[in-house]
Amino acid sequence: MIKLSVNINKFATLRNSRGGNNPDVVKAAINAQNFGADGITVHPRPDERHITYQDVKDIKNVITTEFNIEGNPREEKFVQLVLATKPHQVTLVPDTLGQLTSDHGWNTIEHKNYLTDIISIFKNAGIRVSIFVDPIITMIEGAALTGTDRIELYTEAYAKQFLIDKTKAIEPYKLAALKAKTLGLGINAGHDLDLHNLPYFANNIKGLAEVSIGHALIADALYIGFENTIQLYKRQLLLA
Repeated sequence: MIKLSVNINKFATLRNSRGGNNPDVVKAAINAQNFGADGITVHPRPDERHITYQDVKDIKNVITTEFNIEGNPREEKFVQLVLATKPHQVTLVPDTLGQLTSDHGWNTIEHKNYLTDIISIFKNAGIRVSIFVDPIITMIEGAALTGTDRIELYTEAYAKQFLIDKTKAIEPYKLAALKAKTLGLGINAGHDLDLHNLPYFANNIKGLAEVSIGHALIADALYIGFENTIQLYKRQLLLA
C-alpha cells in the first residue's frame, strides 16, 4: 500500500500570518494522524516563515505515526535538529535561502561526495534517508552511489504536463522509477500532486512507497474538511 504523508506547513503559514497559535500546528499533526494519515511531513526553513524548529520538536513528542523532516542539510541548524529529534525519515532538498518552494532536485553527480558524507551521518543515527531528485536516469544512478535509502521524485513537471498530455507527462517518471527499483532504491514522490493527477501517477509508478502532499491537500481541506480530504487522498492511493 502506498503511504500518504501529509505536509502541514500551510497550517504554520496561516498561524504565522496573524501571530499567536491559531491554527495550532501540533493539533493539526495530531488530527492528521487521527484522520488516517500514514505520516506527517514538515519542511522547516532557516527563516522559520512557516514551520519553526520548535514546532518540529513539539510534533515529534506527540505523534506516533511516521515523521518525515524535509530540508537543506547544508544548513547546520537543520542537521542538528534532525539528529536531535530523530525522525523516521529525513528528506534532503537542495533549497536556496529564501526559496519560495522546492523547485529542483539534487545533481547527484556533482554533489556525490557531499551527499555521501551527509547521508552517512543520518543513517548512522538510525534515520532513513531520502533525497529529492528530478526524473533523470543519470541522477537516479548517481543517487544510488550516495548510499541513500530512497529517492523522492520531484513531480512538478508531471503535474504541469498532466492536463496537456498525461501519457507524455508520466513517461520519464516511469523510467526513473524502474531504474530506481533495479538499483535497490525506495521510491517516494511529491510536489503539486492532487486529487486529479494522483491516481494516474500512483497507478503507473511501480514500487511507489510514499507520497508527500501538502499545498493541494490543505487547499482541498478548506472546502471539504481536513478529515474528509485525507480520506479522499488515501482512497486514490488504495485504488492504485
